[in-house]
Amino acid sequence: MSVIRLLVLGAVRQHGRAHGYQVRNDLEYWGAHEWSNAKPGSIYHALKQMAKQGLLHAHEIAPSTAGGPPRTEYEITEQGAEEYFRLLREALTSYDQKPDVLSAGLGLMVDLERAEALALLERRMRAIGEWRKAVTEYYTPEDGPGQLGHIGEIMDFWVHSADTGAEWTRALIERIRGGAYTFAGEGEPFVAVLAEGEENPYGTGKRHPGDDH
Repeated sequence: MSVIRLLVLGAVRQHGRAHGYQVRNDLEYWGAHEWSNAKPGSIYHALKQMAKQGLLHAHEIAPSTAGGPPRTEYEITEQGAEEYFRLLREALTSYDQKPDVLSAGLGLMVDLERAEALALLERRMRAIGEWRKAVTEYYTPEDGPGQLGHIGEIMDFWVHSADTGAEWTRALIERIRGGAYTFAGEGEPFVAVLAEGEENPYGTGKRHPGDDH
């Protein structure tokens, strides 16, 4: 999965309509430039590509009165919304995703209804359990990695990662069941994007040619 597609679609959807620099600013606000490959060039490329694919609608905006270049504002289409929710559901259910994909899914999970988010995370739990069961048919964690030579350290790492992932997911499920966070249809959502002109305390401050378009 392309985590950039999920993040960009999610940011545009939360704004309703946003230009590229706003999307970049939001993703830096979320720290995505630290835990994913959400770099400016990738973000602007994704916006243009998804507009060509019909996932976003590009609105040409007139130049500013200060004489700046014209900007393009993007709005998610019906097809884009379908793709967004497909990617979001996949991010939450696939236990073997890279950490950046799961991180993106967690940051956007409140766009789903609470019951669906819980069901997806429970599916993730089952997938982890099934993977662990398959692996431990020929690798016994209790016997330690040495049984397979130093290569056993690889299996030991993945089994421990699966166990840790299951424990963390179980705790998240309990928090959500206990009423944590505001999910779709439950009231005023948490504002996770920056308003136009709002200062970003986590921004890199580095300029990119795409910032003005």
